Amino acid sequence: MSTMGATPGDAGAVVVFYRPDMACIERANRLAASVPCVVVDNTDALPVERPEGLDARITYIGNGRNLGIATAINQGVEALIGQGMAYAMLFDQDSEPAPALLGALPAALDDELARDSRIALVGPAYDDARLGGVVPFVRFGFFKLQRIMPSGTRPIEVDFLITSGSCINLALWREIGAMDDSLFIDFVDLEWCARARARGFSVLGLPQWHMAHELGGEPVRIFGRIYPGHSAIRHYYMFRNAIALIRRGYIPWSWKSTEIVKLPVRLVIYGLFMVPRREHVRLSLLGIWHGLTGRTGALQRG
Repeated sequence: MSTMGATPGDAGAVVVFYRPDMACIERANRLAASVPCVVVDNTDALPVERPEGLDARITYIGNGRNLGIATAINQGVEALIGQGMAYAMLFDQDSEPAPALLGALPAALDDELARDSRIALVGPAYDDARLGGVVPFVRFGFFKLQRIMPSGTRPIEVDFLITSGSCINLALWREIGAMDDSLFIDFVDLEWCARARARGFSVLGLPQWHMAHELGGEPVRIFGRIYPGHSAIRHYYMFRNAIALIRRGYIPWSWKSTEIVKLPVRLVIYGLFMVPRREHVRLSLLGIWHGLTGRTGALQRG
């Protein structure tokens, strides 16, 4: 599929649901009023039923169980490819992009592709008021991430973008490959961007565009620094997938070195400041063990 000469009208949106409330459904409906939209529902409920109130224009894929964010994104992207879309914009169920952003993302990608056909995706900076406002873009650096404040109007070469708000060039989807189902959740976006860059493609942040987005649960302040809050099960996936990616050859050592430094610090923070402390430590250590032993997919809890 070639995207040269594509227009913003060739872009669709993928939204992943998990136990959505009515506000999530209404946000998806507003997206569908602007662009073709696919909703992939990972809610663990059988029989699978289309949520009441969901816009009839939305393509609905109900999984009946939680297959993970990577699998859900892949399903949504494949649906858009089947509809002839050139670009896929990805959103969480709580994301509310401004209508202008829905046109700006594919337009910016199209502009950049006219200069360089090896652009994998673009995305805005995100604004999380709980974390202090606009969050910097990231490049990997040895033992410390390089944070680049969004400024100016020219796209910024970055090492990865978060999933929500990113706009993928579908012409490269087959060459780069789908999101990694085995990760299930956490570091899915980072792994895909690192894989794309390892194959010679670019990831661009758009500093002039911002999207309101809340990262994780309620943040906690520790020694004057704000950390995104997550559940104990999310910490399992974060530790497991960090170890899994450290073991992969195409992941740059600049990122690996940072994670190796951060992992023990995170374990101490979760054990001391996040409740229930014992469960956070137990699942974090289990994640480390499963990462070292090659366990992937959904954690089986019984």
